[in-house]
Amino acid sequence: MSIYTPGQVAEETGFSLDTLRYYERIGLLEPIERNSAGQRRFSEEDVGWLGMVRCLRDTGMPIAEMLRFTALVRGGRQTIGERITLLEAHDREVEEQISRLRERQAAIQRKIHHYRDLLTEQADPAPCAHPAAPGDHAASN
Repeated sequence: MSIYTPGQVAEETGFSLDTLRYYERIGLLEPIERNSAGQRRFSEEDVGWLGMVRCLRDTGMPIAEMLRFTALVRGGRQTIGERITLLEAHDREVEEQISRLRERQAAIQRKIHHYRDLLTEQADPAPCAHPAAPGDHAASN
């Protein structure tokens, strides 16, 4: 079994040392083992759990929900149904986030297309181009 220093765990998970201490203090992490000098030493299991915490955090799960999930995991097999329910609700939230992001991405892509069209028109004006009507440039934003 491998043992990791806080610095190695921070590098592996992307969490800062302060965040690791905070997560331990609030109970997202089990108390971390310490060596004889009192320095924290993380297990592979700790690092694996932090991977799940990273996933939940990166997908927008609030800390209160992460704490709820943590308590359910620690509650043993009899909480599996509740864990599924919690994760399914979070999955629906993630799907909604993705949908909103796709809508916003489509708007950004339309704007990129619009600006490229403007550059094309500017570089190669039509031979019979008519002057722009008042207010036409306002739509170019």
